[in-house]
Amino acid sequence: MSQDLMRYAARMDLSKMGAIMPRRMAHIAQGAPVPPKLDYAANLTAKALHPKCQKLLVAEVIEREGGAKSFVLRAQEGGELARFRAGQFLSFSLAIGGSTITRAYSLCCPPSWAKQGKYMITVKPSEDGFAGNWICANWHEGTQVTASAPLGEFSYTRLRDARHILGVCGGSGVTPFCAMACAIAEGSEDYSLTLLYGSRDSDSILLGEELAALAQRCERFTLVNVLERGGGDESGYITTELIKKYMPEGDCSLFVCGPAAMMQAMETAIAPLGLPERRIRRKTYGVTEAALEADWPQEAAGKTFSLTVKMRDQTYTVPCASGETVLVAMERAGLEPPSRCRSGECGWCRSRLSAGTVYIPARTEHRRKADLAYGYIHPCCSFPTSDLTLCVGCE
Repeated sequence: MSQDLMRYAARMDLSKMGAIMPRRMAHIAQGAPVPPKLDYAANLTAKALHPKCQKLLVAEVIEREGGAKSFVLRAQEGGELARFRAGQFLSFSLAIGGSTITRAYSLCCPPSWAKQGKYMITVKPSEDGFAGNWICANWHEGTQVTASAPLGEFSYTRLRDARHILGVCGGSGVTPFCAMACAIAEGSEDYSLTLLYGSRDSDSILLGEELAALAQRCERFTLVNVLERGGGDESGYITTELIKKYMPEGDCSLFVCGPAAMMQAMETAIAPLGLPERRIRRKTYGVTEAALEADWPQEAAGKTFSLTVKMRDQTYTVPCASGETVLVAMERAGLEPPSRCRSGECGWCRSRLSAGTVYIPARTEHRRKADLAYGYIHPCCSFPTSDLTLCVGCE
């Protein structure tokens, strides 16, 4: 013991120590019988920015090209909505035909809209579509919908991305880029965007007028319409050579978004560019089609397997075709499994595969190394190649 501590101990009156506890207990007895409920500012902010779900109302329906529709959404009880970054999406819970499914749709409005209490998404029906066709037929002004908080990593991040983004898209894949162009034009996000937008012809350019107006008034956004049938800024298809033509000098990030068939073709087109993987961002629209993948196991084609699902202390056995994802099979059976992005990225549907084998396309493989080691899969991008046993929500 040091000399200072010795002198301090010598001055202490140990007889007073016994009075400390009675005084402390008397002070505690004067307090409230239950702990106070405190709403800390940080917790309130986190709840507002990252709600578990958002109850929204269709405030306006805007007719678009090719039968597509834009839906302006507001909070059912008014007020501000959860903030988002341009390029993020909302995951909607939809009750269709006795089943509850989820679908992700990118926000196509500027981030400032959230402060005004509104969002906008654009949905395009298709010949073989399901959820998109149902939304366009059933959502009207006043329809109440449930959505997640804004999600996704298909957005500019200063620490990760170059200051110039070269975007490549087709079809509904233009919607996140529309939000990016809006963000650049309003000054809420600081980067430049050159967009190669592939369409069949001039009549099928989704959000074409809005994009053209943005490009005219904002010098940091350049729009290049690539029309398959000619007549645009470029004709034909988006190829490696066309991407190189518009790729800016120096460092850039490449963002690619479109339907599954286009994304498959783009993997071949961007390979010769020599960009580091950290500079490439991908987002697939629609359900991944396993049969389009070069390494798809042909021996599984056309087969239907048995899927045993353990979820919420119950066990279910449902059929699962090799050409559909495990998630779709569960939704079709009315099991309501958790899901959000439907592209393998967010991990919301993460489940343990205790028996059987699945095929996962390489471009949708986003699992952590620990999940690979311990048998967890993302059902939204996993296709059965045998009978399966899946534990949903089990650790």
